[in-house]
Amino acid sequence: MPTVTSADTMTRHEWAAEVRRLARERDAVILAHNYQRPEIQDVADHTGDSLGLSRLASTVEASTIVFCGVHFMAETAKILAPEKTVLLPDPNAGCSLADTITAEDVRAWRSDHPDAVVVAYVNTSAAVKAETDICCTSSNAADVVRSVPEDTEILFLPDQFLGAHVKRITGRDNIHVWMGECHVHAGIDGGTLRERVAEDPDAELYVHPECGCATSALYMVGAGVVPEERVRVLSTGGMLSAAKEAEADKVLIATETGMLHQLRNANPTTAFEPVNSRAECHYMKMITADKLLGTLREGTSEITVDEDTAARARRAVERMVAIGTPSRGGE
Repeated sequence: MPTVTSADTMTRHEWAAEVRRLARERDAVILAHNYQRPEIQDVADHTGDSLGLSRLASTVEASTIVFCGVHFMAETAKILAPEKTVLLPDPNAGCSLADTITAEDVRAWRSDHPDAVVVAYVNTSAAVKAETDICCTSSNAADVVRSVPEDTEILFLPDQFLGAHVKRITGRDNIHVWMGECHVHAGIDGGTLRERVAEDPDAELYVHPECGCATSALYMVGAGVVPEERVRVLSTGGMLSAAKEAEADKVLIATETGMLHQLRNANPTTAFEPVNSRAECHYMKMITADKLLGTLREGTSEITVDEDTAARARRAVERMVAIGTPSRGGE
């Protein structure tokens, strides 16, 4: 029996070559979220945000999708591409935000607002998506809300900070927001942001709308602490686009630290630094080099979604993809 080597015994180049060989052998495409480990991002066929990867999942020709992200993302890929095999290198890679709401919660909330449209952030389980009318990502959340008639109530779930951001930029006062949060983004709070801005007063600032500091960032603009043109509230995809055009010496980044790898690769002449260097999602980092190798070798950790749930969730996700323009929603 041939010896099966682990990632620990290979050089990074050898590991990457073996991953790509196995992917070709399995007819697999590797998708990686921007928060993944650098080596996972580098070996992936496509790296991006939730919206971009959702679109790719529905169009790739490969028969297998290896999703390097968290559980709800792999579920979304399976919902959009039910005929494909979807593998998640660690099925325990969850999401603290997705865990803040259940399908039962949505049904109960909807019963209190029977005429409302339910808008669910894509960071939710398939079961929750199946109970909603339309999904969104941070890059198109505002556009999704604008697609709902202004006189119609909206139940926005589950992220309270993204919900508050959407209310602010759309001017809608008939949006009810679920009080969920991502533990990583909630930890990037206003106090941390103010300290970091004081240390680098000339730096530009990119803030993910899931962050607990998003309101503080806009308050500092209003108070004149930071010039308006130096602060942008952006999705991860929006951050990458902005980074490619950035001319600033330094940009402070308020999101999970995995994003820094993409930003630094996109623009090596600007220094990209975290607002909170401890803002690391342990769920995202559960996808390791060895686990990716093992999944490709053995075809393990397949993600499935029952047909009824998938059919109902698919309607909400496809509506999200159709309104996917990030032009206004990410800022």
